[in-house]
Amino acid sequence: MSGETERSSRNFIQQIIDQDLAEGRFREVHTRFPPEPNGYLHIGHAKAIVLNFELARQYGGKCNLRMDDTNPLTESTEYVEAIKQDVRWLGYDWEDRFYFASDYFDQLYQWAVELIKKGKAYVCDLSPEQIREYRGTLTTPGRESPWRNRSVEENLELFERMRRGEFPEGSRTLRAKIDMAHPNLNMRDPVMYRILHARHHRTGDKWCIYPTYDWAHGQSDSIEGITHSICTLEFENHRPLYDWFLDQLGVHHPRQIEFARLNLTYTVMSKRKLLQLVQEGHVRGWDDPRMPTICGLRRRGYTPEAIRNFCQRIGVAKFNSTVDLALLEHCVREHLNRTAPRVMAVLRPLKVVIENFPEGEVEYLEAINNPEDPSAGTRQVPFSRELYIEQDDFREEPPPKYYRLAPGREVRLRYAYFVKCVDVVKDPQTGQVTELRCTYDPATRGGSAPDGRKVKATLHWVSAPHALPAEVRLYETLFTKPDPEDVEEGQTFLDNLNPHSLEVISQAFIEPSVKGAAPGTRYQFERLGYFCVDPDTTPEHLVFNRTVTLKDTWAKVQKKLQQQRS
Repeated sequence: MSGETERSSRNFIQQIIDQDLAEGRFREVHTRFPPEPNGYLHIGHAKAIVLNFELARQYGGKCNLRMDDTNPLTESTEYVEAIKQDVRWLGYDWEDRFYFASDYFDQLYQWAVELIKKGKAYVCDLSPEQIREYRGTLTTPGRESPWRNRSVEENLELFERMRRGEFPEGSRTLRAKIDMAHPNLNMRDPVMYRILHARHHRTGDKWCIYPTYDWAHGQSDSIEGITHSICTLEFENHRPLYDWFLDQLGVHHPRQIEFARLNLTYTVMSKRKLLQLVQEGHVRGWDDPRMPTICGLRRRGYTPEAIRNFCQRIGVAKFNSTVDLALLEHCVREHLNRTAPRVMAVLRPLKVVIENFPEGEVEYLEAINNPEDPSAGTRQVPFSRELYIEQDDFREEPPPKYYRLAPGREVRLRYAYFVKCVDVVKDPQTGQVTELRCTYDPATRGGSAPDGRKVKATLHWVSAPHALPAEVRLYETLFTKPDPEDVEEGQTFLDNLNPHSLEVISQAFIEPSVKGAAPGTRYQFERLGYFCVDPDTTPEHLVFNRTVTLKDTWAKVQKKLQQQRS
């Protein structure tokens, strides 16, 4: 590969880093993942986690984990611990570089005093509403605060009194003195500190003034020696302010680079909306398997390998776009197909009695654990006189091209024998089929006939006396529309909630090999999909979540596109 081709194959962030290193702007690459601990992380955060940690790995550098905990009203230790768990689960290690913005509150305060002394910051008595009014618009300049030209001495005294808690909330702020006519609204004397008489999850009651994100973020990056501050596109207009603060202080100056955030079909990514779903009971909690949270995806059975692969496949771009959920599901299937052991389960059971199989006898048949992984070996599956098959695998009056079981028809049972339906038992009141009477051909053990006869269908099954009862939860998308925000006037995203996003099957049966499986263990239920043991499981009560179906929409779309190109 030529040098030019190799450069063009690297994403724009890598190209910027390459140039910085070549020009000597930085000697190493040091990134950070800086979430605010005010909620649980979601798949969009996973993209940022993978990007920052992988960039550090690719360049032999370092990546920090930092909590940007500047708002005590919304943050908690619960969220901090959940974030750490999620980052670790995704496969990343911040080593000894775990920090909080609150670690730097004293330094940030001293730097704010320094800006006041330089005439670059002032205490303002405007209310939050007045600050917004004075700010102006994109087409009209802002107006200067009446308190903008206070003396340095008065500003220092008032700021110290703000710190001591002498003023009520909302009565005063510390603002940077930049330019109220600046075309970028973020540069029109932004707020650096606000008064909040609230207890902080780490610093307790030490502070009653708290730095804004814009003031704390760049300086925290500087303190930690970050070289490349990778942010999502909504911070692009904040970059001039990020640079201004660092330039005024004359401290280490990281480079901020913005990339497009992840948007996913049938999903909302707003923390506020996700919190609303939880608080209003539309889902069972932050880790509900229908949620796009990392803990929800983990509970559903997604693997960290699949999520990392997905994030790397979609890459990084400079413009916002929406990724099809089918691609994420494809990545999950792709990984589980290689790693998940196969078992047989029947979700909607129909009893089958093998009339010519001896009563009380059990035969153990060899089943392959994973055809994609020969090292996974085999297991023994019990076969007996009474079995369960899926209700959908029998039709008393089969439609055209229906090849499964029907009266007088012969099919193959997976790993077992050919069986033929010879009689149907019905409920005398409802007429519903309750039991099938069948015979088996002992010569077809393993699923093939010595005389060469063929059958057109292979069914999964479980032995009724040995099967483990289980609850199975089938999940669909949480929203009915690819864009949940696409609503009629007067509606909200909640009007697009999918009423069928969860179906609970309470009387499923699973082969006995899964007994004792720990929560989080993943399987492929043959012919049904990929499933995961839920944390609600107890020794007496098995609970499974469907992770994804076997149907791979993305793979079919890609195959069709490839055929069209050919």
